[in-house]
Amino acid sequence: MNTLLLARLQFAFTTLYHFLFVPLSIGLALLLALMETAYVRTGDELYKRMTRFWGRLFLITFAMGVATGIVLEFQFGMNWPAYARFVGDVFGAPLAVEALAAFFLESTFLGIWIFGWERLSRRAHAAVLWLVVLGSNLSAFWIIAANAWMQHPVGYVLRNGRAELDSILALVLNPHLPLQFGHVTFASVATGSFFVLSLSAWQLWRGRPEHRELFRRSFRLAAAGALAGSLGVAALGHAQGQWLARTQPMKLAAIEALWRTENPAGLSLAAGIDEQGQTNTWTLRVPCVLSLLAYNRPRGAVPGIRELQADSVERYGPGDYAPPVRLTFWSFRLMVGMGGLMILLALIALWAGRDGRQPASPTWLWRVFTAALALPIVANSTGWMVTEVGRQPWVVYGLMKTADGASRITPPGTVLASLLVYTLVYGVLLVVAVVLLRTFVVRGPAEEQIRNSNSEIQNNIE
Repeated sequence: MNTLLLARLQFAFTTLYHFLFVPLSIGLALLLALMETAYVRTGDELYKRMTRFWGRLFLITFAMGVATGIVLEFQFGMNWPAYARFVGDVFGAPLAVEALAAFFLESTFLGIWIFGWERLSRRAHAAVLWLVVLGSNLSAFWIIAANAWMQHPVGYVLRNGRAELDSILALVLNPHLPLQFGHVTFASVATGSFFVLSLSAWQLWRGRPEHRELFRRSFRLAAAGALAGSLGVAALGHAQGQWLARTQPMKLAAIEALWRTENPAGLSLAAGIDEQGQTNTWTLRVPCVLSLLAYNRPRGAVPGIRELQADSVERYGPGDYAPPVRLTFWSFRLMVGMGGLMILLALIALWAGRDGRQPASPTWLWRVFTAALALPIVANSTGWMVTEVGRQPWVVYGLMKTADGASRITPPGTVLASLLVYTLVYGVLLVVAVVLLRTFVVRGPAEEQIRNSNSEIQNNIE
């Protein structure tokens, strides 16, 4: 257990944990804005109750995202100082914009939204929430811009052994950025929608009759969002695959466990992978489909790992340039499998909530809907693993290897101690978050909201 391995484990653990809450809070913010906009347009108090109930859960996920994200940036200085020195001028710019502009915009207007229910007009209050949505997406944009640069570095010059930002416009117009940002945005919509869909299904299955209409509407809105988000992820995922064929062929080869160049190339559904022998002991493959996905035609050469390894040695010098193939291969298939199930369940949910009455679907289906919350969580986590593990051994593709970015002087014991502390603290935070979420979900919409809404409705009638 050396410093490099421990630093990688620590960053992987903290990032995966943080990414549990980021897409959830982004997607929930959009759904809340749609609910409150419906309240402004229709004057229906039920939409206000929906916004306030789901808003409580959103605030918990937002707080968790902030708390767990702070640690990530400290690790650049603690565990990855060589990386920070080499790319600090480039990587630091989008992160600084994210913190000083996007995050402050998001958090400031979120505070106004929380305390402005009875102080702002309906339209102004809804506008504030849309500014929160804008801030959350801008925050994601700048962070993804930094990651997209690591995947496809542009707009920089090498000077005195360091990468320096040469054009902020080139960084923002990175051709990889729209694909990556769009993919995360749709994934966030799907995650937030499945969160609302899952908890609404539980309430419809087990909840009290007085809340039935609120959760029926929430379920129907979430089903539409889940389908739109899942289909968007699938469409942009295909575009990203074609991008990999052009810019990161080694990652694509690892995703398919393709050891030798093939033309036409088949798509592997499953395989027994022998990384030591650089071969597959068995493969279940669909002919020509990989070429079709990569080039939109049934024929086309897809380079294999062995040929790409030889080319990389010739270009960059001796070394192993293949990522962990087995982990990349199966992470991709788990991600795609979860995505397919999400599309299927979203379609079924639209059917189950199609009428205005209590959905009459069998009880087991509502249990499936309740458990469906796990699908986007697994898909997001494995998707991140494909993106980052499949890029190895590069921390900045083609410029810096991961092994060269880690600290050379930090003792392994120090990194291990911090990893154990983070694990303990994050475990406590997770327990607190789950307890709070469960408490609010089981309690349902606050009773005072029901009384106030009934009073307002009665006053309007009178």
